[in-house]
Amino acid sequence: MSRVLTRAVLFVVMITAGAMLAAVAAHPATHDVVKVSGYAPGTIVVKTGERRLLYVIDRERALRFSVGVGREGQQWLGRAKIEGKYIEPDWAPPEVIRRDHPNLPKVIPGGSPRNPMGAAALTLRGGEYAIHGTNNPASIGGFVSYGCIRMRNADIKALYRLVEVGTPVIVER
Repeated sequence: MSRVLTRAVLFVVMITAGAMLAAVAAHPATHDVVKVSGYAPGTIVVKTGERRLLYVIDRERALRFSVGVGREGQQWLGRAKIEGKYIEPDWAPPEVIRRDHPNLPKVIPGGSPRNPMGAAALTLRGGEYAIHGTNNPASIGGFVSYGCIRMRNADIKALYRLVEVGTPVIVER
């Protein structure tokens, strides 16, 4: 009986380890820790020219994520605060986007593969802009949006857990 129990335990351990490795492979860490100075801990800093978002951990370190940013002429610079936090939000295309894409529905439900907000969103400036996930990870690293900051879904989920409403956001070149 002991031999059967040992084999069963080994089987469960192997299956569990395999599942954990598969989960890590499916959602690899896509951020790194970098040196930073001049920003208060807890601040989000978006560097549009580098297509990077920093979450300042302390006076010397930040988590750095790759992001997609606004296209030429659709970027904004300045300061804002996180005004809302949403998991799989519905998306109602703003008028400027509907003008360029008149066939879009008035609302795309959260969780839909067609919803450009992805897994989560942190809204800014009265909801005009957001830091959000994307269902198009190939767009990360480009000048691709109407001013929003796009992150891989795994990355926005990580950032979502770190920030609160009121978190300061600085968008720079």
